[in-house]
Amino acid sequence: MILESFPVGVLQCNCTIMGDEELHEAIVIDPGDEIGRIQRRLDELGLKLKQILITHAHIDHIGGALKLKRLTGAPIFLNEEDLPLLKHMDAQAAWIGAETPETAPPDETLDDSLVVGLRRFPAAVLHTPGHTQGSVCLHFAPLMLLIAGDTLFAGSIGRTDLPGGNYSQIIDSIHSRLLILPDETKVVPGHGPATTIGAERDSNPFLFRR
Repeated sequence: MILESFPVGVLQCNCTIMGDEELHEAIVIDPGDEIGRIQRRLDELGLKLKQILITHAHIDHIGGALKLKRLTGAPIFLNEEDLPLLKHMDAQAAWIGAETPETAPPDETLDDSLVVGLRRFPAAVLHTPGHTQGSVCLHFAPLMLLIAGDTLFAGSIGRTDLPGGNYSQIIDSIHSRLLILPDETKVVPGHGPATTIGAERDSNPFLFRR
C-alpha cells in the first residue's frame, strides 16, 4: 500500500495519495492545488486514479478537483451538504487572494457510512458537520487510519467562524464519531502534522470544553 500526504497550495492543505501497487489504482483526497505535481506523482507511481474524495468544499481542499478530474477521468465525491459552498467559490478565493477555480457539482455524494476508496483498502465515510455542514472524515479501519479533513487537528479543531460552521456541532461530531475509534488510530488532518486519536483524547484542549 502506498500512502503519501503532502501540503499543497497557499494554505498548505494536506493532499493524500493512497495507492494499491498490485492493482495499480489510487485515490486522491483533497487535491486543493498543485494538480500538475499530483498528476506527476501518480504517473511516477504507475497508478490510475479511481476516485477524487473531498472532505469539505473549502477552496484549499477542492480548488483543483475539477482539473484533476479532467486530466484523469476520475469521479469527484463530496457530501451534498457542502454544495452551497461551491456557489461562493469567488468569495472564498477573495479571502486568500487567489484566482477563482472552476468547480462543478460532484459525481457522487459522500453520504454517511458510504464505503469508498480502493478495493483492497476501503474507507467508511463519517459525516462530521461543524467545520462545514458537509464535512466528512474517511475511516480506513483495517489500516487504523483516519483522514480527518479540517474536523480534527493535532492539538486543535477546525474553525467554525466561516459560513456553515457550528462550534457545538464540531465538538459533538468529534466526541460521537471520532473519539470512539481506537487510540492507536493515526489521524491525518487537513493541515499540519499527523496525530492519533489517543493523543487528542488525552491532550487536545478543545475537547475538554463541552
